[in-house]
Amino acid sequence: MKPDSGYPIEQVRGRFPALKRTHNGKRVVYFDGPGGTQFLDSSIQAMCGYMTGGGANLHGNFPTSHETEELLEKARADIKTLFNALDHEVAFGPNATTMMFHTSRAIANQWKEGDEILLSELEHHSNIDSWRTAAADRNVTVKYIPLDTKTLTLDMSALAKLVTSKTKLIALGAASNCVGTISDVKAVSAYAKKVGAVFSLDAVHAIPHLYVDMEDLGVDMLFSSAYKFFAAHTGMAVIRKNLFERLAVYKVAPAPDEIPYRLEIGTQNHEGIPSISEAIRFIAEFGSGASLKEQIMSGYHVIEEYENSLANYIRAGLKKIDGITLYQAADEVPKTPTIAFRARCISPQDFCIRMCEEHSVFIAEGHFYAFTLAKKLGIADSGSFIRAGLAPYNSMEEADRFLEGVRAIMA
Repeated sequence: MKPDSGYPIEQVRGRFPALKRTHNGKRVVYFDGPGGTQFLDSSIQAMCGYMTGGGANLHGNFPTSHETEELLEKARADIKTLFNALDHEVAFGPNATTMMFHTSRAIANQWKEGDEILLSELEHHSNIDSWRTAAADRNVTVKYIPLDTKTLTLDMSALAKLVTSKTKLIALGAASNCVGTISDVKAVSAYAKKVGAVFSLDAVHAIPHLYVDMEDLGVDMLFSSAYKFFAAHTGMAVIRKNLFERLAVYKVAPAPDEIPYRLEIGTQNHEGIPSISEAIRFIAEFGSGASLKEQIMSGYHVIEEYENSLANYIRAGLKKIDGITLYQAADEVPKTPTIAFRARCISPQDFCIRMCEEHSVFIAEGHFYAFTLAKKLGIADSGSFIRAGLAPYNSMEEADRFLEGVRAIMA
């Protein structure tokens, strides 16, 4: 079944200047979205507008400084709406990984020997090693929600024994950046609430594709990076106020101590942060409603429906190609439009090079920092995965070009 023709794909594609690029005489197909999407036109304009209009640092008594502060606070308010957070809960930083490591040191100050934290085997290692290394510093026990390698989902039945009165933090990824599995976030957060543990969510891979409501999901801390959803290379941490106020972060002594600024170490990416507002409004433009939140929620529904139909079309095509092994959860398990596979008799690296040079299709190979996942599947030492990931700007014509390329290589 092909995607609904009612989706405004040509209008959407017109918003991304990089889609005009060619390679070896063909229009490039960007199927590398999970590593970072292409830049939205209005996000680019926001960055350029800031730099050409005059940038400045904060707290100055002149217009460019005031304008910088206003742009940052506007982005903060938009992110608050995006994740259904509250005032003073949004902090900026270089990227989600850096902010996880920085936050982990602050929250670990509240742990003591004998405490426990719970991670998962499905994660990007930023959401493993940031917490694991902080736990090691404090002699805290680390447990893992096991991955079922047959279903490519987490073994939720293990939670009842893994979560105890000693559990101080549970960190989970909303969706796998490698195989696309969307985890049952609400069920895991409920276990955290039962024992008073902090629940942290890595939303980096999920946020380009689906709505993440911190209040509904019971999230205490959330991390994301804007370059994963059409904006600049900058990150954000959204931390509930009652927890944020208790975090003793490592910082420069004279820097502000009030939240959320205590987590913002050094000068931020002032030219990049305004682009986040544009990316959020791009998502909202797909939707309808009286408020920005309503527009974002309904906008995600449109994006998710289109992306999933395109991804399912590609998965169905790959299943028909001899020599291709797909790594995905069952059809009934929700997934992002992220497709992991391997090809018989050709390494992931060589496969991606041929797709690039012969078909101008950009896909990536490797473990994508989901190293535990690759190891458990027994493919970490042989190139791990080939990954094709979609974004709202990808088209049916591109899907067909991708499948034609795979068929040609496997012929």
